[in-house]
Amino acid sequence: MTALARFVSARPRTVLAVVIGAMLLFGGFGVGAADKVSAGGFTDPTSEAATVDQLVRAHFGPQNPDVVALYTVPDGQTLDDIGPRIQAALGRVDPTLLERPIESYWNSVPPRKGFLRSADGKKGLAVVFTAGDETQRVHAYPDIAAGLQVPGIHTQLSGYSALATEINGQSQHDLVVAESISLPITLLILVLLFGGAVAASIPVAVGLLAVLGSMGAIRILTEITEVSTFAVNIASLLALGMAIDYGLFMVTRFREEIAEGHTVTAAIERTCATAGRTVAFSALLLICAFAGTFIYPQAVLRSLGFGAIAAVALAAALSLTVLPAMLALFGARIGKTTPKQRTEQFWGRVVDGVLRRPGIVAFAVCAVLLVLAFPLTGVRLGDIDQRALPVGNEMRSAVDELTENFPAASSGVTAVLRGLDGAPPNAAAVDSATHDIGAVDGVRQVFQVGRADDFVVLHAFLSASDRSEAATATVEALRDLNPPAATTLRVGGDTAATVDSVDSIVARMPWMILIMVAATVLLLLAAFRSIVLPLKAVIMAFLSLAATFGVLTWIFYDGNLSGALGISPGPLAAGMLVLIIAVVFGLSTDYEVFLLSRMVEAHHAGADTAAAVRIGTVKTARVITAAATLLILVTGAFTLSPLTPMRFLGLGMIIALIIDATLVRMLLVPALVKLMGRANWWMPGTGGPPRPSTVVTERIEETAPTLS
Repeated sequence: MTALARFVSARPRTVLAVVIGAMLLFGGFGVGAADKVSAGGFTDPTSEAATVDQLVRAHFGPQNPDVVALYTVPDGQTLDDIGPRIQAALGRVDPTLLERPIESYWNSVPPRKGFLRSADGKKGLAVVFTAGDETQRVHAYPDIAAGLQVPGIHTQLSGYSALATEINGQSQHDLVVAESISLPITLLILVLLFGGAVAASIPVAVGLLAVLGSMGAIRILTEITEVSTFAVNIASLLALGMAIDYGLFMVTRFREEIAEGHTVTAAIERTCATAGRTVAFSALLLICAFAGTFIYPQAVLRSLGFGAIAAVALAAALSLTVLPAMLALFGARIGKTTPKQRTEQFWGRVVDGVLRRPGIVAFAVCAVLLVLAFPLTGVRLGDIDQRALPVGNEMRSAVDELTENFPAASSGVTAVLRGLDGAPPNAAAVDSATHDIGAVDGVRQVFQVGRADDFVVLHAFLSASDRSEAATATVEALRDLNPPAATTLRVGGDTAATVDSVDSIVARMPWMILIMVAATVLLLLAAFRSIVLPLKAVIMAFLSLAATFGVLTWIFYDGNLSGALGISPGPLAAGMLVLIIAVVFGLSTDYEVFLLSRMVEAHHAGADTAAAVRIGTVKTARVITAAATLLILVTGAFTLSPLTPMRFLGLGMIIALIIDATLVRMLLVPALVKLMGRANWWMPGTGGPPRPSTVVTERIEETAPTLS
């Protein structure tokens, strides 16, 4: 780090020109990333449902409509009256976008015709099966939707492609709104914090460069692998948030070094050797946390990891190059410090109180965190469905109406009855399976789709909407059926795919956690040369996670405050769960590194445990609180989104940061470090915990007599 600081300090203008130029090129290249990212990737391609759907699609075409158009008859007319106009509109849809011709009430025959009209005869349906893979089908939706609209006839659109487009479009809009709101407020707080616009603008400038670079990185990744559109949101959020956090830590340490009388060049070197080293470790910890997403078969989860890693790596790299270069150019102005005596006095009193009664503080904080985590014991996981849209949204209303009145509009369940040893199932087996499927609670009607060499395809209409709790229960009941003799029964469809995806996430989550924990322990072991501190950091991170998800469960699953927040309670989206685990675990260890690094630094300088705790806490409390506040602003702006998943993400980050930056970092960690005493610094093979220098300890205690 010292060598890097010297290199940058010697040629700051060259470094700035090269790095800023590269980021601008990356940003220009990344402008087209939105057209390259995938709108799909939510399913497990190796699951039972995926296997069934691929088999059925190959032999009989798709069974799950991508787009559903609901037409309402104008007053004084009938379904037959508007038929010619609708048929003409459907005929204008580009046939190259379709897997098969559009089926509607007006071109079908009984009994299908009855499924495509409402009981009162006032509404009729058209169902569209789009050609191509999942991403191609979603991208084709705008062209298909335009063709389905009929002037003078109220048209509502739904289906998987419609919902995906609506949610993706809203999330991209919300990202722009969130950043346009959070950036000016963040800059204002930094100005107040640093007492000057120049110092405040440096972290923000680094953050904007990191956003540009991460967009270019995502554009490159789209040429190599499937990348979800949500990766753009996560990369932008983390690039901006972490760059501002890292910049805050670096600039604060630089000003401390200047205040101690060092020259600008020496202060930059010392800043990079201390805070810069911590930033590098912090970025590695976050990267390792997101690397755990690579074990999942769902492309959307892997791509979230890709986007997050690119964003964090760029935020750290720019903080260690662009930021020191700016310090070299503007250090004389940035080095002017603002009074912070009151802040340090406040945190000094807090930590003194903790150190006087560490056992009571540790017990009380752990009790509070466990109480907050308790609702997590009853949580259920699910997937994103129409309830992600706000109540009153036209597309959500259309889905609810279709579920109630049009069973043919949902994908329902596709079942494959296969004979053993290559023999086709006989008629008795087919009749038995049809009867058993139809008798399951939640199944409206069952019919045979077709027969191939050794299997028969059955389709069941469900009473509940796809991916709902009721539909999930029906799928699970169908899979519990005993198939007829000499046959196997496999279940597919949208709801079955969701069940398989959630099961896949839950099954692989222990491996993700193992990867995060192992990487964190090894990195912190290398950073602190201690066995106890890394293990404590991991335990603290899981306490923060448990408390955060307990509160989220209480709100988003149990329904408390749902009216005030404008959300629809239901199972927590498993994919969002993975995302928040990675982010919160990484940020928890991130703040732990910044706090413990100052404690370890003080201890290596000769302080005993109590003095090291006081110095580390007082020196970092203000900056950790400020960093958490700024990150709350950046991520918390997502709570303004009408989408439930975005509010889940924004509120989850707010809760996690508040818990972690206050209860855990400023109270629980100092208390536990004090309780463990010399054991904190123990490393096997070093001959036991090192003893602090008596002279240095006495000098430190003179400045903090309450600890003696």
